[in-house]
Amino acid sequence: MTYSSPRFSLEQALASAQRTFMTEIAALSDLADRLGDDFYAATQSILQCKGRIVVTGIGKSGHIGRKIAATFSSTGTPAFFMHAAEALHGDLGMVTKDDVLIAISYSGAASELLTIFSATKRLGCPLIAITGNPTSELAKNADLHLNVQVESEACPLNLAPTSSTTATLVIGDALAVACLEAKGFNKEDFARSHPGGALGRQLLTYVGDIMRQESALPIVSAGTLVPTALSEMSAKGMGMTIVVNAKRQPIGIFTDGDLRRLIMRCGDIRTLNVEQGMTADPKTIPATQLAIKAANTMDKLRLNQMLVVDSNGLLLGALHMHDLLAAKVI
Repeated sequence: MTYSSPRFSLEQALASAQRTFMTEIAALSDLADRLGDDFYAATQSILQCKGRIVVTGIGKSGHIGRKIAATFSSTGTPAFFMHAAEALHGDLGMVTKDDVLIAISYSGAASELLTIFSATKRLGCPLIAITGNPTSELAKNADLHLNVQVESEACPLNLAPTSSTTATLVIGDALAVACLEAKGFNKEDFARSHPGGALGRQLLTYVGDIMRQESALPIVSAGTLVPTALSEMSAKGMGMTIVVNAKRQPIGIFTDGDLRRLIMRCGDIRTLNVEQGMTADPKTIPATQLAIKAANTMDKLRLNQMLVVDSNGLLLGALHMHDLLAAKVI
């Protein structure tokens, strides 16, 4: 359903959006110019933390704080969000002297945060305040203060937190990224905390995790007649069967394509053995290879399946392109 107001045209809507963008961009530019020793000291405090980063706030600041805590956690700095109101009714018990507290209040006057501060001060827990008012009680009593003051909100009434919440979110991102870089946090580290995401699946899934093995493998011995090999192919649904020698070393694969070529060449195939039509010396991969690397190899070689062998060339399993798709590696 489309809503249209004769008093608010498309041009006005786009102009409003542009003003919001430009106001918030200007606020971020000013914030970047103000960064200095306090920001560096905050990163050092976080990097030296022996416990966790506890982010707290209420209202819109609380929403921003929740995202900042999530960003820290996903980039190698253990953190959690503590709602300021809940903190006063028991959740303060989660905070220890080894933690670093980040308190967010644009005014710096939120009564809940001031009460939290007085309680955590007895613990000796360092406090980093993020406010837009350097002279506020919270800012003056914090161990470190990060000033996110903005000239104006994007809200035309200069009331709804818009530019200020964006500035707070970005200072939180900046802290998390600076700590990430200081720790040498890499893609593999990121994947370990995001195992359900696409990157996590690509960097944590190995061929051995998803290959078909044991009774799921289509296998025939050298000398097997083609009709028997076809029965094995049909039963296992990989579009091929593996031909092995007495040591269980793969000597070839017999695929649907090999079958068609054999029929075209020989006609009646009922008395032929599988070696007469198989593809010898099939491509193999180790079980320890990343599945995404195997997928790239299969794509480059235009293969639908590859065999998995150990260091002695003994058959361990087989990987089909469908297995990669099912595991959401590709």
